[in-house]
Amino acid sequence: MAETIPTPQLPNELPVVPLRGAVVLPMTVAPLGVSRPTSVEAINKALAGDRMVLLLLQTNDNDEPAPDDLHRVGTVAIIRQMAKGQGGMRVLVEGVARARAEFLQTEKGYLSALIRPLPEHSERSLEIDAHVRRLQELVDRALSLATGLSPDIRTLVTSLDDPLRIAYLLASLLDMKPEDKQRLLEDESVSVKLDAVATSLAREIDVLELKGQIESRAEKEMTDAQKQYVLRQQMKAIQSELGEGDGEVQELRKRIAEANLPEHVAAVANREVDRLERMTAAAPEYQMIRTYLDWLLEVPWEKRTEDRLDPIEARRVLDEDHYDLDKVKERIVEYLAVRKLKGDMKGPILCFVGPPGVGKTSLGQSIARAMNRKFVRMSLGGVRDEAEIRGHRRTYIGSMPGRLVQGLKSAGSANPVLMLDEIDKITVGIQGDPAAALLEVLDPAQNHAFRDHYMEIPIDLSRVLFIATANQLGTIHPALLDRMELISLSGYTEEEKVHIARLYLVPRQLEENGLTPSQLHITDDGLRRVITEYTREAGVRSLERQIGTIARKVAARVASDSNHTAAVDVREVETYLGPPRFRSESAFRTSRPGVATGVAWTEAGGDVLFIEASLMPGTGQLTLTGQLGSVMQESARAALSHIRQQASTLGIPTDFLSKQDLHIHVPAGAIPKDGPSAGVTIATAIVSAARGIPVEPDIAMTGEITLSGLVLPVGGIREKALAARRHGIHTFILPEMNRPDTTELPEEVRDDIRFVPVSTLEEVLRVALPASTSV
Repeated sequence: MAETIPTPQLPNELPVVPLRGAVVLPMTVAPLGVSRPTSVEAINKALAGDRMVLLLLQTNDNDEPAPDDLHRVGTVAIIRQMAKGQGGMRVLVEGVARARAEFLQTEKGYLSALIRPLPEHSERSLEIDAHVRRLQELVDRALSLATGLSPDIRTLVTSLDDPLRIAYLLASLLDMKPEDKQRLLEDESVSVKLDAVATSLAREIDVLELKGQIESRAEKEMTDAQKQYVLRQQMKAIQSELGEGDGEVQELRKRIAEANLPEHVAAVANREVDRLERMTAAAPEYQMIRTYLDWLLEVPWEKRTEDRLDPIEARRVLDEDHYDLDKVKERIVEYLAVRKLKGDMKGPILCFVGPPGVGKTSLGQSIARAMNRKFVRMSLGGVRDEAEIRGHRRTYIGSMPGRLVQGLKSAGSANPVLMLDEIDKITVGIQGDPAAALLEVLDPAQNHAFRDHYMEIPIDLSRVLFIATANQLGTIHPALLDRMELISLSGYTEEEKVHIARLYLVPRQLEENGLTPSQLHITDDGLRRVITEYTREAGVRSLERQIGTIARKVAARVASDSNHTAAVDVREVETYLGPPRFRSESAFRTSRPGVATGVAWTEAGGDVLFIEASLMPGTGQLTLTGQLGSVMQESARAALSHIRQQASTLGIPTDFLSKQDLHIHVPAGAIPKDGPSAGVTIATAIVSAARGIPVEPDIAMTGEITLSGLVLPVGGIREKALAARRHGIHTFILPEMNRPDTTELPEEVRDDIRFVPVSTLEEVLRVALPASTSV
């Protein structure tokens, strides 16, 4: 009696997935790794439709098989699950029916086939029942030999009533060759299929029985490796009785004794050495413990450098390396003075904030030299893993301590000057927040017992002098900011840059380019022209690059004529550097009504903004352009509202916007701008446009404006004043509440610029628009 197994409705055409060394049988589930582009495309095609594919075995190992390289009989399978990974995808397929590929072709990047279903016939007879009974007995024998088959297989085979399903299930579990599985798939007779599976299972049982016999004989004989192990253990015992022992372990014990480690560290080190002694060098953990002991011995637990506590000598060293920066130098001298009087004091945690190029990093090196300490720089720019600070746990392969412990090892001292460079550039990643890990490090009340995940021993960081550097404070974690003592490093004035260039930059560039002072001399006037017309920065990096350009050009001439000398004055600068890059444009930009000069604070120092306002026929609409942030847009609306409210007082028609539109634009439109400090400048530009009177060309202003016309204080006055001076501004309007900030400005800035403190917009207009008498 034969019964046809029902099969699902199959389409006439299916995408084909060629298989190398694997056959998926009907009524079974199998995982497949798919990486070839044609196979991936076939899977995607199936997923977009009925999720069916035809699985065909290759006759060879070609990466891109042709239709002639495939068997024609295969299994139609349904994709049950799919997961994408690196280099391809993983799919779980379920075989549902046999089919023959009548015609194969390649289209749209994958193989497809016209298929003909091959129905299965499930027979039941005495012969079939005998085959099934034999298979059940073989499964019992296989399970007794621990073949790796699950005990549930016995229950499953006993409970299944379909001989065909039993044959396919066992064939999928056995280690049959792909060719044998293909013949099983192609054969029409159920009894032949059952016999083939039984033969394969019986062969597997014979192999396992023979393997067991070989292993039992081997257990009776001691191998050379086992003999060596026993002899090695006996040798260790004899050496222990004689007081000798393993050479490497004894060397470690000697190093621990000589390292003068703190008691709690020595206890951990000796415990790890004891563990090391009890294991062989081939053990996986041996090298891990060995590396850990090396770190324990290399961390400077008690090694310190003797501080130079002479404040006068320290100030001399700081003055020798850096010009100006009096606040920083005074703070370091104060710290040394207290250390000298008190004896023991926890190191301060300083944060230098300022634009690029003002000497924050090099100042840290000078501080270390002045205090006679080691200097270690730790760059935090782009760090996004907490383990960079706290280290990796020893359970991970390749684990190592964090950067702080590595810095102490590099310094070889427990009290170095450790610079946390670019602390404002830390980012949060999926591995944690490094800034949160720094909270313990930068807290003098906690860092005496800092725990690194790798070391797992409290480390005293209270003797370290931490110096952080940042360009801005907005991106620093508030709790981290609260733990640091902020010291602002503003930009340099023109005179300060001349001194810095004369004392540091020019000698350094002469040395780097192989020149002597007699071969190249740049006059002070020449340096001033380079500063004003070829650089426009808060620091001195660009200035040093321009000096380097001059030095290289002179070096090129000296190389061909050893007697050549050069004296670079104002007129010769253009010969070496080309046409000037920067000129004062305030007069040009403010020559028309509606343009006012403002000053802004940026990460690179101060800068000048030219804010434009224009009236045109319209219906009173306000347009704001120039990449303005929400705060700056609100300042513009507040300024406009106050001007409309006080129009008659300001000499403007009360209905000046009833038939006109107002457009406010801040040039350099590709650069985002935000903040309230441009409120006064925007209001002045609007009044200038409404009156048709240009703003005075050498006036710059800053200040937040309120809806009632009051001028509120802003930050960054020093940076803004320096930027105004660089652009040739002679009158600087600032809020009255910022008047005390002007006392800290360099004397040459106060001499060159007239500072006008104001409290209301009306006071601003009296200075900026003197041609009008209505205010």
